Amino acid sequence: MTTEKKWQDMTWQEKREVRFQRWLNPDIKFRSKEAEKLYKERTTRFIKAIKLEEPDRVPCMLPSGFFPAYYAGYNLKEVMYDYDKLKKAYLKFIDEFDMDSFTGPSLVFPGRALDITDHKLHKWPGHGLPDKSSIYQYVEKEYLKADEYSLYFSNPADFWWRFFLPRVVGAFEPFSKLPPMNVTGIPLMFYGAMATPEVEAAFKKLFEAGHEVQRWQKVINELNQASLAAGIPNLRGGGMAGAPFDNIADMLRGTNGMVMDMYRQPEKLFQAMEMVIDGSIKSSIAMADITGCPICFMPLHKGDESFMSPKQFETFYWPTYRRVLMGQIEAGLVPHPFAEGRYGARLEVIKDLPKGSTLWSFEDIDMARAKKVLGSSACIAGNVPSSVLYTKTPGEVKEYCRKLIETCAPGGGYILTGAAGMNEGNPDNLRAMMEAAKEYGIYK
Repeated sequence: MTTEKKWQDMTWQEKREVRFQRWLNPDIKFRSKEAEKLYKERTTRFIKAIKLEEPDRVPCMLPSGFFPAYYAGYNLKEVMYDYDKLKKAYLKFIDEFDMDSFTGPSLVFPGRALDITDHKLHKWPGHGLPDKSSIYQYVEKEYLKADEYSLYFSNPADFWWRFFLPRVVGAFEPFSKLPPMNVTGIPLMFYGAMATPEVEAAFKKLFEAGHEVQRWQKVINELNQASLAAGIPNLRGGGMAGAPFDNIADMLRGTNGMVMDMYRQPEKLFQAMEMVIDGSIKSSIAMADITGCPICFMPLHKGDESFMSPKQFETFYWPTYRRVLMGQIEAGLVPHPFAEGRYGARLEVIKDLPKGSTLWSFEDIDMARAKKVLGSSACIAGNVPSSVLYTKTPGEVKEYCRKLIETCAPGGGYILTGAAGMNEGNPDNLRAMMEAAKEYGIYK
């Protein structure tokens, strides 16, 4: 008689295998038997690469970015505001491109929701950027002042509602007039504040934006389901997380404030980073449980060589980030850090994780060195430069990919992809990447 092993008693490898099997067998009605066959082949390809095994060939993640919008004849602004165009564009991309994985439009923000709330965290086409801009611009400020750490530590929810939201969302400025939120006493004053005309109006904006986001989410979900039905796995389906240092720097202190804190009040910085570790792990697990995809995409912003020295990276960045990574790994997830910028000086440090547990994508690195240092411990992906994808011919793109494959593919553990997303450009250059994987990436 055998007893099924309980989840809490499983090793991280056993938990991950359970998640891999769910990923391989999604609850989806495929378009055809051929689509189902392709889905399993493609997903198996990625699973084997992550495990540092040799699949049938090198898998390829097309760096499509916002490209589907432009391929369909639209631009970023149009698909942000017209969800019918958003849907048409990405369905066209799914139907007309041969690809091993699909990157959905979850980063095509719902423009009307941003307008309704007077969103201030970004600039986007028509709002601080030219109408035809193909990117966003993050607006980085000290939304948490240098002397406000104690407010944040004592009651993060209160800080979020009364300080952070009024600073980053124009429609929510009235929340700064709310009384402090606490769990003691009868909240009569809090009730009264809710009835003031300006606070009531702010909540109406919140509800209005919420309904708009739900309409947008419906389309995002439909497109993700469409890609699965077509036999294309989504490696971004498992949610998104990041490094605690980036969480605090990006959203609260800004680069300037964070650098000052590293020298002037490092103990508060450490305390703030500690506070986000558990939440980052739990949220990424929750998303993987919902979607069935165990891959957690993690863009890294402030850890590259231009922001901090190796000593600073090992002191301020890596320890708390490693704990997030280990929490995900121990839950059976596959962390997928995207190392933005230069990470050559970090390779020996980031190697300190269980063998075959992570998928590292690199933007700007010597891939031969990355393979030599990290290849025996982690799957690596990268890094066809955007300059190559934008300016070179399909033949030149294919040749660049060939050299990358010859350098990184031997022994397994390599995924061909770009250094960053290609928003506009020659469709045949993306097709050339796929052709290179099929022609040069076969394992014998």
